[in-house]
Amino acid sequence: MSMTALADDTGVTGRLVAPHGGVLKDLYLPPEEADALGSRCGNLPSLELDTRQLCDLELLLSGAFSPLEGFLGRNDYNGVVEAMRLSDGTLWPMPITLDVSEAFSAGLSYGSEVVLRDGRGTPLAVLEVHDIYWPDRLHEAKQVFGSSDRAHPGVAELLDRTGPVYLGGRVRGIQPPAHEDFPELRDTPLSLRAWFEANGWDRIVAFQTRNPMHRAHRELTLRAAEQVGARLLIQPSVGRTKPDDVDYRTRVQCYRALLSHYPEGHARLSLLPLAMRMGGPREALWHAIIRQNYGASHFIVGRDHAGPGKDASGKPFYGPYEAQQLLEKHQAELGIRVVPFPAMVYVVNRDTYVPSTEVAVTDEVRDISGTELRRHLREGTEIPDWFSFPDVVQILRERHPAKAP
Repeated sequence: MSMTALADDTGVTGRLVAPHGGVLKDLYLPPEEADALGSRCGNLPSLELDTRQLCDLELLLSGAFSPLEGFLGRNDYNGVVEAMRLSDGTLWPMPITLDVSEAFSAGLSYGSEVVLRDGRGTPLAVLEVHDIYWPDRLHEAKQVFGSSDRAHPGVAELLDRTGPVYLGGRVRGIQPPAHEDFPELRDTPLSLRAWFEANGWDRIVAFQTRNPMHRAHRELTLRAAEQVGARLLIQPSVGRTKPDDVDYRTRVQCYRALLSHYPEGHARLSLLPLAMRMGGPREALWHAIIRQNYGASHFIVGRDHAGPGKDASGKPFYGPYEAQQLLEKHQAELGIRVVPFPAMVYVVNRDTYVPSTEVAVTDEVRDISGTELRRHLREGTEIPDWFSFPDVVQILRERHPAKAP
């Protein structure tokens, strides 16, 4: 594993895993330069970013997408789409692009500056346009997602809601996006690395989730951490996930409640403002690189990681272990170690959770699907203790009260 002492301009020291590419990027300008750039924003063309673009910009600026320094130009984009490589050969699986309309791009040229604003009109960064290009989005969908089926949410967005022109170029940060909730849980790679250093954590296994966590998740994460001798970083995606997912505010309350069921000092919760693409294997590799940039040394990859479900014919978009296989294939050039882990299932006759690979033919296995859980909440029926913790269930019941008979 690549372990280096980090000092230089990152402000990070110690023995944490090195960022992807070796240097943790920080694209925010110093205060005086940010003020000077901000004062010019009224004279520059502006672009109001959508949810995905805002999430991407935030993670670019903070260094979570290191080694990227902006939105991909044509050469980097082509390399990522075709071979999961930037033009310099660096492994990078997901296109980070800024799409715009034909009309907006018509007023730009090489060297143009564009102010990137949030929905309130606040200037967050300035893009220096180095490339303007027209991608083949159908080809991008087939290469990145392995499908052109609009039942895949990433494909549907790319083909139906993404602008026809991409702008590539470096971004300079003026100020971070504003978040009014959970400020104490919103870390940058720099701040989380500093926390790990201050608390003596140097072996950290990260867990990605977009759903509430129950007893099976606790057992899985505890066993994975124990297996590699690491502390646990629970880092859920709280940007954009699947449209039918539980809202992130409810999920964060559930995660907080769950923390009390881990050994003291064993687990830390930190929120990731990631716009998921539900891209299966490529997305799993992307998730691992991001966690490496935050300082994690290990990353849990479970069954069907970041899978969007089934296609229009009822076939899963990705095989259950495709993500694990892709990460293992690239393990040698990753600075973060992959921890493949099977699903945990409850065995009635043993009254415990065990890995699905250890279930005997004589075991009686029980599970509750997401659909069944929603039905229990809707009908107000009992959710068994073996499935979840009472304080987590209570939060879900408050968010989804039972319908009157």
